[in-house]
Amino acid sequence: MKAKDLRRKYIEFFVSKGHKEIKSASLIPENDPTCLFTTAGMHPLVPYLQGARHPAGIRLVDFQKCIRTGDIDEVGDAVHLTFFEMLGNWSLGDYFKNEAIHFSFEFLTGKEWLNIPLERLAFTVFAGDDDAPFDAEAFELWRSLGVPEVRIARLPKKDNWWGPAGQTGPCGPDTEMFYWTGDQPAPEVFDPSDKLWVEIWNDVFMQYDKQPDGTFLPLAQRNVDTGMGLERVTAVLQGKKSCYETELFTPIFAELDTIRRQPAPARRCSSERIIADHLRAAVFILADGITPGNVDQAYVLRRLIRRAIREGRKLDIAGEFTARLAGVVIAEFGDVYPELTAQRAVILEELAKEEKQFALTLEKGTREFEKLISRVPEHVQKKIISGKNAFYLYETYGFPLELTVEMAKERGFEVDGAGFTAAFEKHQELSRKGAEQKFKGGLADNSEATALLHTATHLLQAALRKVLGTHVEQRGSNITAERLRFDFSHEAKMTPEELKAAEALVNDAIRRAIPVVCEEMELEAAQRKGAMGLFGERYGERVKVYSIGDVSCEICGGPHAQNTADLGQFKILKEESSSRGVRRIKAVLVK
Repeated sequence: MKAKDLRRKYIEFFVSKGHKEIKSASLIPENDPTCLFTTAGMHPLVPYLQGARHPAGIRLVDFQKCIRTGDIDEVGDAVHLTFFEMLGNWSLGDYFKNEAIHFSFEFLTGKEWLNIPLERLAFTVFAGDDDAPFDAEAFELWRSLGVPEVRIARLPKKDNWWGPAGQTGPCGPDTEMFYWTGDQPAPEVFDPSDKLWVEIWNDVFMQYDKQPDGTFLPLAQRNVDTGMGLERVTAVLQGKKSCYETELFTPIFAELDTIRRQPAPARRCSSERIIADHLRAAVFILADGITPGNVDQAYVLRRLIRRAIREGRKLDIAGEFTARLAGVVIAEFGDVYPELTAQRAVILEELAKEEKQFALTLEKGTREFEKLISRVPEHVQKKIISGKNAFYLYETYGFPLELTVEMAKERGFEVDGAGFTAAFEKHQELSRKGAEQKFKGGLADNSEATALLHTATHLLQAALRKVLGTHVEQRGSNITAERLRFDFSHEAKMTPEELKAAEALVNDAIRRAIPVVCEEMELEAAQRKGAMGLFGERYGERVKVYSIGDVSCEICGGPHAQNTADLGQFKILKEESSSRGVRRIKAVLVK
């Protein structure tokens, strides 16, 4: 089964069960602070899982684009990916375990759907502990569908429990579905530790609310949240050992072979897989409005592009190649994700710019790197590049720490990562701690203070469009109860006069005590109304539109104030560069 058929069948199945299809949200989180990128299908739905009303209803289905960078150093093996697609369906306070498990079983085994023989499937359920009991309901539901008891494993919380996303909040047991990938018949008794059993689907049952004291209370709105990885399941259904062997990647590899003027190898090497994965991810990030830079999502994007370029050098690719491979990604995925086609020119231009810039960086920085290591005597057993020198390479030549670490490892050196972090904190006031992702995106919570600052971002965007021009569009935000951070498209540094004018416009709207009105309507009606939509192709047929008098009208799903008078005084603290073509404002509300 091809990936496009799996996507289509999944959507068709759940639509037939009363679910409403919603579009993939942006890779840049709007309402979830847990990570820098959207890492799962549930992230854009956090407010609705917590009780807010979704415009499309209480049964939803979609395929969601996701980015995960926690395993970025593992990419290059047969299984790890940076970008992937997640198939998901949700019940927001509607059906629960009985329907969810029956739906999953029918889709997996039904002849018109995936038609997987039951003997190739196995399942896990929550075993229970001091916090919550054994999930007997899920266990008995699988048994009632004909699953032998020896094919249902009872696993602890570390394996079969979801959440909460923070220290408190919605959480609950899950049940996972596994597929036997071995050439021989599956063992009668299911052993989850056997690597030939591959997890293909997960149903999460949010039924508890974790309290600050660590106890678990019944959740007022019980939800179902499921996730099926498109790449993994496609590979499994095709009998492939790796998703890199499927049509999701083979066109990229074919173009890479053309660029290298070499025949297709029997097995793709690590460098080839890194190039295909990283550039596929980069194309999708670029399409969502992020450009390469030195902080946040822009930093991750730059790292992905530059790592792909360096792997290309290892394959003796002398010329520029990233835009050619990006063109393949756009051609292969543009019909499913129209934003790729719409942003094609920008994507190719940014990749070409970054490749040219990095070529200069590599040349100059590599010379300096060679100087640094040449100063270390040959007889020294433990050869180390100091954190200060690693940061010098970063600050002066644009070498990410990860690149310095990779080059050092190839020459038998280690890098003082802690020293680099200390230098980074001193000069940039932002700790990155190596390759770890430590940034927050979206809203920290749904508190009143956060809602006020979120409303202020609407006013700020409207003010910036008046002061700077209508080219200004949101490129990301980070909002806590204390302050807002707002990224927007604009090339030049704002002048003091422009900052003062924007601040004054926001405060004028606050002084006017304008009601904040929320309406639900069809997307076309919202567009006719003139509502601004952030992040392009991301909305369903029905949307929420927040209007603030004649100042602002936006499609949005986050919490808002009821009146601008509630905000207090708006004060801009700082304006700076976020990435190429993107500026950042940090601001607060003062009562």
